[in-house]
Amino acid sequence: MIIYTDGHTYLYECEKITRIFFPLEKIAFAQAPSDGDSDTRRVFTREAPSAGGTEYYCRAEIDGRAAEYSFILPPHEEDAGIPDGEKQLAKTMVRVFSEITGTVPPWGILTGVRPSKLMRRLACKKGDEQALEIFRDEYLVSDAKSRLALSVANAQKRAVSLNTPDSFSLYVSIPFCPTRCSYCSFVSHSIASAKKLIPDYVRLLCREIEFSARLANEAGLRLETVYVGGGTPTSFSAEDLKKITDTLASSFDMKSAREFTVEAGRPDTVDREKLTVLKNAGVTRISINPQTFSDEVLKNIGRPHTGADAVEKYLLAREIGFDSINMDFIAGLTGDTYESFCRSIEKAVELAPENITVHTLALKRSASLVTEHETDSVCRDTVRMTDFAQGLLTGAGYEPYYMYRQSKSVGNLENIGWCKPGTESLYNICMMEELHSVVACGGGAVTKLTSFGGEKVERIYNFKYPYEYINRFGELLERKAQSGLRITEESK
Repeated sequence: MIIYTDGHTYLYECEKITRIFFPLEKIAFAQAPSDGDSDTRRVFTREAPSAGGTEYYCRAEIDGRAAEYSFILPPHEEDAGIPDGEKQLAKTMVRVFSEITGTVPPWGILTGVRPSKLMRRLACKKGDEQALEIFRDEYLVSDAKSRLALSVANAQKRAVSLNTPDSFSLYVSIPFCPTRCSYCSFVSHSIASAKKLIPDYVRLLCREIEFSARLANEAGLRLETVYVGGGTPTSFSAEDLKKITDTLASSFDMKSAREFTVEAGRPDTVDREKLTVLKNAGVTRISINPQTFSDEVLKNIGRPHTGADAVEKYLLAREIGFDSINMDFIAGLTGDTYESFCRSIEKAVELAPENITVHTLALKRSASLVTEHETDSVCRDTVRMTDFAQGLLTGAGYEPYYMYRQSKSVGNLENIGWCKPGTESLYNICMMEELHSVVACGGGAVTKLTSFGGEKVERIYNFKYPYEYINRFGELLERKAQSGLRITEESK
């Protein structure tokens, strides 16, 4: 597909809008057609001065079908959120693509990760009803999704109220898994192929935790939450997990932390010894993530455990004393059906974990599902699936408390964390809404230094791969030391 741009430079936004409708399309940009153009998918976009304001125009020609739309916008003040010119051109593109494809995206022109953050800011500035109106009229978001975003924003008020200028969270990355799932695009290594790296990785991770604790103390920061994620942290042995949790305890004032989460995401990596180590370390919340209870679907996505295994490990965690457990599920997995997805959510509600997170499958370019051209087997009934989950979870007393969106999600949908009242994960809210700084340790981790209120964010990237993390560890520490874990004047 070729997108022609006349009078503007909104290439990023044009591509994002196009991928709502054509997620795997190869896109090229040009300023005007040339004699050699033979593409059967062409999109013409224009921003131009006009009598009385600015004209925004789009025409698309897709495999023999065509549609166009334009309007003239008088001069006016910009709203919070997407810059005005990009927003107006995006509206023309959505209208044109919707006419051609017959698909009306529920999130309208919003392509960002954090719609609830935008809703929260608008609601604080203009009130709930006007915020809803802006979502519907200015961003073309459906009424249902607008109200969902407002519900999430309202559920986050407790976490927002707890946040102070010196608050921060700690993220510890364990980028190792027993195997790689077909949909996964995260930087993670299988234990089998990278086992020899683990001793050095654990040793240096503990050093980085100690180093980061000193920097946080010097910056006068107060630890709010800790999250150990991956990958799959419980891919490591109980001994290695204890080394990491012991280092956390000796480096940080863990008594100030309101929450300590560890992802025990793969049931096939969980056993009594590891769960006992985590419980003794003061972990208050864990994730045991079936993704589905269908054994056939689990096999399709490359997971060697069964649905029964997930139930067994969940009950084991309850026996050991964990009273805050999350379970993840994905709508749209290979070979899944609406009926089997519904059974999975029904089973989850029957088990009654405190948190249930419902993701929509994202067709990431580096996932084997995409690279091996198996996307035709993906279930496209995701709208019905997520609607069912929302209805069942709401009826069972769960409420949506955090939300984020990914590019190339099937159905252009969202990921939602649901919780029983009062059991929301503070880390998930603070991280996703960018309420305060997140200091990150480990391979692929990203430290986000955030000004109070989340207006300014500065990122410090760790090396992605474990071998890079190990071989260039000194550079990593120097990069962190230079920041002092403070927002710099340049970022303001």
